[in-house]
Amino acid sequence: MLPECFLAADAILILVANVAAGLVVHPAVIARHLADEVPFMATENILMEAVRAGGDRQNLHEKIRVHSHAARVKLGEPNDLPRRLEEDPAFAGICGRMASLLDPRQYAGLAPRQARDFLARHVAPALDRHRDVPDQRGEVKV
Repeated sequence: MLPECFLAADAILILVANVAAGLVVHPAVIARHLADEVPFMATENILMEAVRAGGDRQNLHEKIRVHSHAARVKLGEPNDLPRRLEEDPAFAGICGRMASLLDPRQYAGLAPRQARDFLARHVAPALDRHRDVPDQRGEVKV
């Protein structure tokens, strides 16, 4: 059974390498997904900023809830929640800050630093140790 496990692990790694080798990142697609999702993630920060600007928390919370449910993103259209909030007089006190509140970097937390640390601490040393290993291509037929 042990030899078959190694063969299975080898086949899985070949599949992963094949998929990763063909990986293409499309920044426009990522930007679209962020534009669709970040406004919903930002609603708590928007609410708190509007309260700091003098708004009534309960009233603002209800307005965000109503605008969130009415957002056209559920119909496959671009997310219009930011526009809805900017046009609502209840959020007039924070319109100048809306762009910074919708900045996706505010919602990444520690992920960028953790990714850099992981790459530096684990991936780079592993690549250095195996620098002399030639590239190997494999094929798995299913």
